[in-house]
Amino acid sequence: MARILVVDDQEMMRDSLAGTLAREGHEVVAAGDGPAAVGRLSGGGRFDVLVTDLKMPRMSGIELLQEAKRLRPDITVIMMTAHASVPTAVEAMKQGAYDYIQKPFDGEAIKLLVERALEHGRLVRENQALRCMSEFSVPRPLIGNSQVMQAVREKIDRVGRSNATVLVRGESGTGKEVVARAIHQASDRRERPMLAVNCAALSENLLESELFGHEKGAFTGADRLRRGRFELADGGTLLLDEISEIAPSLQAKLLRVLQESTFERVGSSISQQVDVRVVATTNRDLERAVRDGKFREDLFYRLNVVPIELPPLRRRSEDVPDLCRHFLHQIAKRDRSAFRHVEPEALRLLQRYDWPGNVRELQNIVERATVLETQPGVIRAATIGPWLSSRTVGHGGSNGGVATSAVEELAGKPLADIEKRVILSTLQQFKGHRAKTAVALGIGVRTLGMKLKRWKDEGELQESKA
Repeated sequence: MARILVVDDQEMMRDSLAGTLAREGHEVVAAGDGPAAVGRLSGGGRFDVLVTDLKMPRMSGIELLQEAKRLRPDITVIMMTAHASVPTAVEAMKQGAYDYIQKPFDGEAIKLLVERALEHGRLVRENQALRCMSEFSVPRPLIGNSQVMQAVREKIDRVGRSNATVLVRGESGTGKEVVARAIHQASDRRERPMLAVNCAALSENLLESELFGHEKGAFTGADRLRRGRFELADGGTLLLDEISEIAPSLQAKLLRVLQESTFERVGSSISQQVDVRVVATTNRDLERAVRDGKFREDLFYRLNVVPIELPPLRRRSEDVPDLCRHFLHQIAKRDRSAFRHVEPEALRLLQRYDWPGNVRELQNIVERATVLETQPGVIRAATIGPWLSSRTVGHGGSNGGVATSAVEELAGKPLADIEKRVILSTLQQFKGHRAKTAVALGIGVRTLGMKLKRWKDEGELQESKA
């Protein structure tokens, strides 16, 4: 069912057309002239198709077309015209109308034209969304059969059947984005777009424009209207990655979208109505951020409707062999090379490692080993051992006691504090070299830089350390 706005100054024509389209199952709203139609369009209601007469008093169909496209850029417009006005209708198509129909017409003709217009609008929106989807167009599997991962899968299956907001929590590199994809694929929205925004990667102003879009002229450099991710993800899912990094002023706007499903583009006072399922991720202690006044409590509860806790890799070491095989198959397919297997002693080393960078670090190690391993068809303990020995956990390793002691010392501390300690310690180990530190931790250099900047701004880090 679509929502259609019918505009004609002749009451009989207006009512007849509205009745014809309503019998097709559409929701039809009628207006007697252009100004009344503009009022409907600017009132927050969302319309898929506008069917308007060309010649009307007070405002012509061309003027209404121009105003409708300004207010609702994605609306599909059909012009109704008498024979003498066909050249004007053709001109309207040059200005953005989808098509025109010549009066008089029968019900079947307008029904067919409206269906074509709806399909056209759907394809345009999908193409716009696809340009933003990038890697989200290809689902990635959730690897691992450990008990904790089976519990995560069961929760994803249950969550997928609802439209509830989900908060995925876990350390960096645990696969929170993969879980978000799995939630989308398990939902009824799987055929609609899934888009993502990294809240830590953009400044406050850029993030607001990215989320909500902006009007032409809203700020310096805004040379055209741009639709934000909420509009482009309409009917689908929006992933808000690293939600803890969103600025306080934007937290209020995000709360409104979650509560009312409405927002305004930057530089506009017109409300946009959307149907978007939000999945947010964080590696921070949001409860602590709420206590510290850095995160709104009402927003936290809106996001934390269904929490999913993703375990660190050290808590599911039995999944390491499956993950290794998965990454090795990916590498072999990508590089068109022979598949390697990990020898048993090397697997034992990998399973005893405490993985501060989690699954992302394991992927890094596996790929590095495929490049540097000199023995064909295998990855040996002798190759990967030097990269792991200083952080091996459990028993049997020469440094095992030291690593276990370090873990015990960190037990009970907030994850945010542990993350900061690990990052600064690794940075010190590499003598302040950010690129080497990022590779060792399995995170991006930009992410590392933003964390260091945040700690500096919060007075938790001395200039010399970053």
